[in-house]
Formats: sequence, C-alpha cells, structure tokens
Amino acid sequence: MVIYMKVSWLKAKNDNRSFKFQKNLGLDVYEIEDLEQTDDKLNELVNNKYSTIILSNEVASFSSDIIKKYAKDDNINIIIAPSKKEY
Repeated sequence: MVIYMKVSWLKAKNDNRSFKFQKNLGLDVYEIEDLEQTDDKLNELVNNKYSTIILSNEVASFSSDIIKKYAKDDNINIIIAPSKKEY
C-alpha cells in the first residue's frame, strides 16, 4: 500500500519573503489576498486532501480553525513557520 502525502504552503499575497524556495521549485504555495479568508482556504486545502499545511506566522494569526478544528485531527498536520527576521 502506498500512502501519498500532499503538502502545501500558505502565505499572504503581499509576503515576498516566505516560501520563496518552495514556490521557485513549483511546489504548492498558495497566496491569500484577504487574510480574513484564511480559515476558508484551510478548509479548501483539507477538502483537496492536503495532509500537511505549512502556514506563515502572519497567516496563522488570522485562523481560528487551526486550534478548534485541526489540533486534534491526526490526519492533518498544521505547521506554523516562524517569521524571518529582517536585518
């Protein structure tokens, strides 16, 4: 039996620093224009069978579903990426 793991990255549209490497590789990096829609996008990704969703810290701060819905779901891995420091 082969198990596939779909991974996605989620960031704000105006965030030019997060997940650049993944995007340049052609991986599934999604951008949210209106951060108030973060929970809707999370639900869409889960419905599209993404098992691991990595969010920028900024996007994660707009989600109430992360803790309420997915914290205890063993089939969904939500990872909050730390912010990059500006030097």
